[in-house]
Amino acid sequence: MSTTALRRDPNFKWLMRGGVISMLGDQLTMIALPWLVLKLTGDPLALGLVIALMSIPRAVFILIGGALVDRYSPKRVLMLSKYANAALLALLTLLVLNDHGALTMPLSDSLSLTLAMTPHLTLVLIYMLAFGLGLAQAFGIPSGTSILPQAIAPEHLQAANGMLMGLRQLSMLVGPLLAAGLLAIAGGGGGGGGGGMVPDAHGLALAFGIDCLSFLLSAWTLSRVGALTAPPPAAEAESVLRSVGAGLRMVWHDVPLRLCFIYWGTVSLFIGGAMQVAIPVLASDLHGASTLGLLMAANGAGTLLGMAVAATAGARLRFASFGTMILLVDALVGVLLLPLGAMHAAWQAATLMLAIGLLSGFMQIGVFTWIQRRVPPRMMGRAMSIFMFIFMGLAPLSAAAAGWLLTRITLSQLFAGGGIILIVFAALAYVFTPIRGITAQPQ
Repeated sequence: MSTTALRRDPNFKWLMRGGVISMLGDQLTMIALPWLVLKLTGDPLALGLVIALMSIPRAVFILIGGALVDRYSPKRVLMLSKYANAALLALLTLLVLNDHGALTMPLSDSLSLTLAMTPHLTLVLIYMLAFGLGLAQAFGIPSGTSILPQAIAPEHLQAANGMLMGLRQLSMLVGPLLAAGLLAIAGGGGGGGGGGMVPDAHGLALAFGIDCLSFLLSAWTLSRVGALTAPPPAAEAESVLRSVGAGLRMVWHDVPLRLCFIYWGTVSLFIGGAMQVAIPVLASDLHGASTLGLLMAANGAGTLLGMAVAATAGARLRFASFGTMILLVDALVGVLLLPLGAMHAAWQAATLMLAIGLLSGFMQIGVFTWIQRRVPPRMMGRAMSIFMFIFMGLAPLSAAAAGWLLTRITLSQLFAGGGIILIVFAALAYVFTPIRGITAQPQ
């Protein structure tokens, strides 16, 4: 289907512009916030807690966010979530600028002097702001995924979703590079981890400030979007909890769906969140903020390339059943994780991250397509929310545990252990469960 008419659609143009602005801004905070915590404390446990505090409210309240979207409108809820994010990031920007003196002290003295001399930028406040950002995302995610059908003609939905998904992956490539450039220009390219000087806080404040502005600009572009049709009236039949229960029962009674969801949940609990903590720590051990941006950009580039391969040649490259492909790809990712913590050069780690992203992106399209084909349309929202909850709800626990583990084991041991666990899980699932026989088409 030609996308010429879609590109001329004013609603899609405003949504795409706002999406690009917001996506790039999000990547700045994803790099700057972990870096701020590491430079302020040098403590991987604190980093794990910040990631957990952003992720837990997003997971816990995402179903409530979806209910509010249905009760009011996606545009209204999304607009409010953007303003909330902008306010939180503006506060974080001001606090970092106000406390730049503490951030330029040695890591060994930074936390104690910050707590003693500057009452504003403390770990408690960072934890509170991280929680607030996660809470705002709980309402922004369901509203952002619900607005498209109200703003775009039905015949263009598939093309619009494809273009926006591609832009999101592209932002994962460009955004970290922009963030790394900002921090490097401000002196953030130095190594971290013990005894070194912490980079100038103006680079971090600039990253947070640009993200704040991106939310305001994307809110303005969203105000230009008009609904093609009136939003559907809010459902009055059953409560939110009953609706969620019906979705859970549907997933449980569909055996292939249940097996895959349990498997993905197990992997997310043991592996997913740990990598969110381990990657920034790996970058800190190598060369600094620019390395973190390089690693994230390499992973984003690999994911984008993997999606492109899956979209153009996915069927021709599949040499086994869909379930077997899932397990094989996971085992290969486990093999790539094994040496990642022992890398001594940024390009070596970036190469492994590129390969991991390639495999993940290739399977991501297949997994989403399989769920969409298998689940009845009337249950799609609930099935996808349960799927997102698996990663948003369990990964934070893994992140917090990884931060604690890094106080007792080395980074290379964490990566090696994660790789071994992923290989073992994939092998056990292949031998002892029917996952290997799941096909791509509904059975």
